[in-house]
Amino acid sequence: MKLLILAGGKGSRLGYKDIPKPMVKIGDKPLLELQIELAKRYGLKDIYILSGYKAAVIKEYFGDGRDFGVNIYHIVEDQELGTAGAVKQLESIINDRFMVFYGDTVMDINLKNMQDFDSKSQGIATILVHPNDHPGDSDLVEIDHDNNVTHFHSKPHQENKYYTNLVNAALYIFDPQIFNYIPDNKKIDFGKDVFPALLKDNKKIYGYKTPEYIKDMGTKNRLEQTTAHYLSGKVARLNSDNKRKAIFLDRDGVINKEVHNLSKIEDFELFKNTASAIKKINGSEYLAIVITNQSAIAKGFLTELGLAKIHQKMESLLGKEGAYIDGLYYCPHYPESGFEGEVKELKIKCECRKPGTDMFLKAAVDFNIDLEKSYFIGDTTVDNMAANNAGMKAILVRTGYGGSDKRQPSIPNFICKDIKEAVDLVVDDHKNIKNKAMDILGDTLKKTKNNNHLIVVAGLSRSGKSTFCNILKEVLKKNKIKASTLNLDNWLVPVKERNLEMTVQGRYKYNEIQEDIKSLLEGQEISLNEYDAKTREVKKIQKKLKLAKQEVLIVDGVVGLDLKYLREIADLKIYVEVSEDLRKERFTDFYEYKGLALKDMQALYETRQKDEVDFIKKTASYADITINMEQL
Repeated sequence: MKLLILAGGKGSRLGYKDIPKPMVKIGDKPLLELQIELAKRYGLKDIYILSGYKAAVIKEYFGDGRDFGVNIYHIVEDQELGTAGAVKQLESIINDRFMVFYGDTVMDINLKNMQDFDSKSQGIATILVHPNDHPGDSDLVEIDHDNNVTHFHSKPHQENKYYTNLVNAALYIFDPQIFNYIPDNKKIDFGKDVFPALLKDNKKIYGYKTPEYIKDMGTKNRLEQTTAHYLSGKVARLNSDNKRKAIFLDRDGVINKEVHNLSKIEDFELFKNTASAIKKINGSEYLAIVITNQSAIAKGFLTELGLAKIHQKMESLLGKEGAYIDGLYYCPHYPESGFEGEVKELKIKCECRKPGTDMFLKAAVDFNIDLEKSYFIGDTTVDNMAANNAGMKAILVRTGYGGSDKRQPSIPNFICKDIKEAVDLVVDDHKNIKNKAMDILGDTLKKTKNNNHLIVVAGLSRSGKSTFCNILKEVLKKNKIKASTLNLDNWLVPVKERNLEMTVQGRYKYNEIQEDIKSLLEGQEISLNEYDAKTREVKKIQKKLKLAKQEVLIVDGVVGLDLKYLREIADLKIYVEVSEDLRKERFTDFYEYKGLALKDMQALYETRQKDEVDFIKKTASYADITINMEQL
């Protein structure tokens, strides 16, 4: 396959007057050289460089391409012909399908995958499309389920209209028929002129969607950004040859406010922190992928077209804030009948409906995702179970249902306030906490005794103890050491049985804690109740726990270091803390989630300050190490 590179751009906006834009250096090489290296890597060795402004600079640098291991042919236009007009110059030379690069794009694309996609579709054109962080000033594309391009929306876009965030990324494969749609000696562009004409003539254009790195560097800010990404290796790492990590997101109750069977576009409302959270995912090397059950379709409350319009609203609202999703998967099925207007063929049991895993598995194939290194943020126990079933880490947020559905017996790896806190944990905090955990576990991991090891993690409520414990467990698992976490809140006195005179010591059943942990460490099985944080009641569910040989027991609890028995036998004692301002903010959010009124939250906070804070802080003196979660 021959490659055409459109290299006629000027570098004036970038502050360069003596060289054309494709010769601007990204790192230590001109961008055009990086593109030629990419083409060569995927077997494209016959390369036509279509230049105009300062063409002699390009010709002198590359010559016939022999020094670069390719064959280069230089075509110089004597007048500006636009993107399509420039390609028209090769009509007499090109007889087979060919590829087109724009000379101002920094990219690392698996070109073979795109060629394979094109060979199966065989339309007049295949265009690379992807979402971006500035859809408002981009030409947008719509594709259907079969990847047929159905619409082009040139900028500027209509006000008060929602669009899918899918951008023409300026990398094409064409059939030679394309020349029939490009007039001679006329300035004409593919996006604005040729592609709309092809659709009008019912010619097949296919959209090849990929999350790989491709960005234009046409402004100073974008040049700085793309150069930084190239030098850091990010451009190369995002090639689809490499496994990616993803943050999967449930939709309702996580991205937008929960509305049961949401079917009206006006009822879709983003949470205030959603766009900034997803933008943070976009800036990381995680993919942002939405996985959502949409049973309203099977129930007859909503059509797939209606759902598409809701998702266009979601993508438009995110795009205005510079955020985007890389992929979206939904299940339209629902197994139960009895709804007026229901769609019978969709009333089935399936493996795509969460907690089934088909949507995750399809995304893993489509995007080459390593599920084990990925996360799913959801608001229900069904979401937690889906994450468990797919081999991912589950994060439960307290927005939406906040886990109150109780439909699945699943426990999340982490619990966060909302999508922002969850994304912050994954993108910013998790690696730092994990590194700290690995550091302090060094000596513990080296022990080879036959008995079980005990790690006690204590600290004030809302200081991050459970997060740290879960990451400790994760590190141990990675080192092939089995671990179980025991939360001392399960030995709390139910709220209805407490009195105003109770201190923190009175709220925990110290004797029962000691007896149960002693039994565990002696190899016995114990029964556990479960403290429900939302209702502040103890559920008599009688879970069973028995430690395996050499299994590590991690005890997580406010009073962990106040228990003399635990202090004396613990292999490692850890005290976790955060600033009081952050702890108070978390305290307020947590009790708001529980349904307490503001005045009651304030009263409870003041009470805890008197009967708990100073006392628990003193137990830090028993710790082997104190960890400030904000300073990791």
